[in-house]
Formats: sequence, structure tokens, C-alpha cells
Amino acid sequence: MDEKNNAFLGTAPMGTLMRRYALPCIISLLVAALYNIVDQIFIANASYLGAYGNAANTVVFPLTVVALAVAVMIGDGCCAYVSLCQGAREEEKAAHSVGSAVTLSVISGVVLMVIYLVFADGILTLFGGRINDETFRQSQIYFFWISLGIPFYMFGQAMNPVIRADGNPKFAMLSTLAGAAVNIVLDPLFIFVFKWGMMGAAVATVLGQVMTAALSIWYLCHMKTIRLARKSFVPGGSVMRRFLPLGGCSLLSQLSLVMAMMAIQNMIVAYGARDEVFGLPEFAHIPMAVLGIVMKVFQIVIGIVVGMAAGCIPIAGFNIGAGLRSRAKKLFSMLLGCEFAVGVVALLIVELLPRQLIGIFGAAGESQYYTDFAIKSFRVYLCMLPLATVNKASFIYLQSMGRAVASTLLSLVREVVFGVGFALLLPLFFGLNGVLYSMPVSDVLTFVLSVIVIAQTYRQLRQPDTPVQV
Repeated sequence: MDEKNNAFLGTAPMGTLMRRYALPCIISLLVAALYNIVDQIFIANASYLGAYGNAANTVVFPLTVVALAVAVMIGDGCCAYVSLCQGAREEEKAAHSVGSAVTLSVISGVVLMVIYLVFADGILTLFGGRINDETFRQSQIYFFWISLGIPFYMFGQAMNPVIRADGNPKFAMLSTLAGAAVNIVLDPLFIFVFKWGMMGAAVATVLGQVMTAALSIWYLCHMKTIRLARKSFVPGGSVMRRFLPLGGCSLLSQLSLVMAMMAIQNMIVAYGARDEVFGLPEFAHIPMAVLGIVMKVFQIVIGIVVGMAAGCIPIAGFNIGAGLRSRAKKLFSMLLGCEFAVGVVALLIVELLPRQLIGIFGAAGESQYYTDFAIKSFRVYLCMLPLATVNKASFIYLQSMGRAVASTLLSLVREVVFGVGFALLLPLFFGLNGVLYSMPVSDVLTFVLSVIVIAQTYRQLRQPDTPVQV
């Protein structure tokens, strides 16, 4: 295989390419998701933090997703554009896009960190942090230290897909694994031995992110197929106008997830206060803590789904850029089948083993109200997982085809129109349960749109094999 210009992407068997690119990408995204999940597991099992710490972690989590949204817009957009350029033999454009992505990720990380530090209390309030005094106090501590690590987090996440585009998905995976290993080792030390509480969980996370960022910097100095020069790092308007829209779906899918979380968390505060049980001060934080855990489990499933689809972006982009649409069509079929299978397996787990899942997050020390609400939340909120996985795969694959507008619009409809809309509407009729119904209803309606998109994509991929212009 010709590793110098990634030409093997146009000749190697699709199954081999999917394993080579998708598996490391899945592991990378799962490990990235574990940063917050590991924090929540250790926090939940620390007797002096418990459900209050879990609720605080839930409040802050969407704000880390905002940072991830900007990072993946830069990284995934650059990854897709680089693959298209390499397929069309436009190596200089590929290098310029990588350099521009590096500069843009650094600047945006610093800007977002400053915004978070200056407006911390208002932002936490916006995401339901004032559900009670103890939750807000723990949220403030955790958010401050997490904010300090935002530039490192964004840089590492943005460079991960860039490294995959260079033909080295294994290094992309290992850099993320190294950071997660640091976090996993330091979390119990800081939380249980040093008793640093939420600060300890956050500092462990930030140090892991620093490790991933450092390894990414090293790789940029040793790229295989892309040759960076000093001028590559000067942001180019024409290049960024090409690659940033390709990351638009990634941006909106994450940002709209944040909007949905904000809507859900505020509905939890509003309608939890009206509930017979959760309206009591001693139980008010339980729905927030539980929904946070359910969302983290969902993030694991989505990590597999997005990892599989995003891992295929370099493969699909190269073949479409080279005009090999028949190969891209075969890849799309394989991807949809695999994504649906993941959804079915995940559905069986959340429906059959909800008690075991919630037990991982310290449910043994909580009230029966906590356990009962958690079981119901898993079974209702995630009951349409197979449809959700197919929806996500369809949207991401459009990026690799250069269909940025279609990808972005579909993601916007799913997450904002349906996700936020039903999170706000259904509680009016069903109370706190309406929050749980919002997810499956959104997934069913989105699947109807996905079927149309899938049919259109197949029609486009049946066209004659001819190179595209980048």
C-alpha cells in the first residue's frame, strides 16, 4: 500500500479500511467521553460528594461540549477537506488547511476559556446550576478548573481528526488513550487520598488533556503525508471557507446537543419542583443527577457511532475526491449496517440492565427514589437507540461527500427543532416524564428525514466515476 499519499484508500478492501480507520477513531472518541464519565463515577462513589457532585458534573458537562463543538468543527472539517484534496492530488491546499486549523484551534480555545472564567456564575445558572445551594457551590469549583484546561482540550480534540487524515489513526487513538490514562490514575488519588473533591476531579481531567495536546504537537512535527511550512500556519480565508463548512454538521450536532441539554436541565428544575417527591429540597437534585448519568451512557453509544462514521470520512473523502463513487457507495452501505447493529445491542443493554448501569454511578448509597427514576429514565429516554445511530451516521457521511449544507441542516432539525422543541413542549402535557419522552419522539421523526437522505445519497453515488473539484 502506498502510505505516502494515501493512494491505498482507493484500492484496499473496504472492510480492511473500515477496521483500520474506524476502530481507532471509535476508541479515541470513547476515551474522550470517558474523561467526564470517569470523573462522574469517582465523584458518585465519594461519600462526601455523592449525588450533589453528580448533579454539579451534569451542570458543567454541556459547557465542555461547547468547547468540543468548536474543536470538532475545525478538526472534522479539516479532516474531510484534506482527504478530498489528497484524492484530487492538491497537496499544498491540504497543508494550508492543517496549518490554519492549528492556529484557529489555539485562538478559539483561549477565547472560550476567558469567556468561561469571566461569566462563570451566569453560565452555570443558565444550565440549571442553582437547583440548590450545594449543587451550585460544587459546580463553581469544578467549572473553574475545567475552564483552565479548555485550550488544551480543544487543541487535542481538533488535532485528532487531522492526525487521522494524515493516515495515522493509531497515533490519534494513542494520544487520547494517554490522556485518559493520566485522568484515570489521578482521579482516585486526588478525590479519595488528597480529598480535593470536585477540584481534584477537574485537575485530573485537565492534566490528561495537557498530555493529549502535547502528543498532538509532537505529531504535527512528524507528519507522514502532509508537509507543513511556516506559511501554512497563517490562516487562509479561502481555505477556511472550504473546510469549516465541512465541519458544520459536527459543530451543530454538538452545539444543538448543548441547547437540548440546557432545555432539559431547565425543564428538570421547573417541573421537578412541581413533583410530589422531587419538589422536596432533599430530593430536588436527583433528576438532574440521573439525567446526567443517562446522557453519559448515551454519549458512550454515540462515541461508537460517531467514531465509526468519522473514521470513514478519510476513506469516503478520498474515494469521492478521486471519483470512485462505487467504492463510496459500498462503504455507505457497510456503515449503515454496522451503525444499526450497534444501536440494537445498546438498546438491549439499557432496557435489560438499567439497575446495573446506575449501580456503576454509586446508586447503592442513594434513596429508592433515585434508583426508580434512573431505571425509568434509561428505559424511556433511550428506547429508540437503533434509529438514533442510523440518523447520526447519515448526517456525518454527508460531510465526507462535501454536502456540508445538507448535513448541517439535518443536524439542526434533529437537535434544535426536535430536540429542544420537544424538551420544552412535552413537559407541558406530561410533566417531568415529558422530558424523558422528548428523546425517542425526536429520533422517530428524524428517522423519517434520514430515510429520504439515505435514498438521495445512494442516487448520487450511482453516478459515473469522475473526480470532483476541490
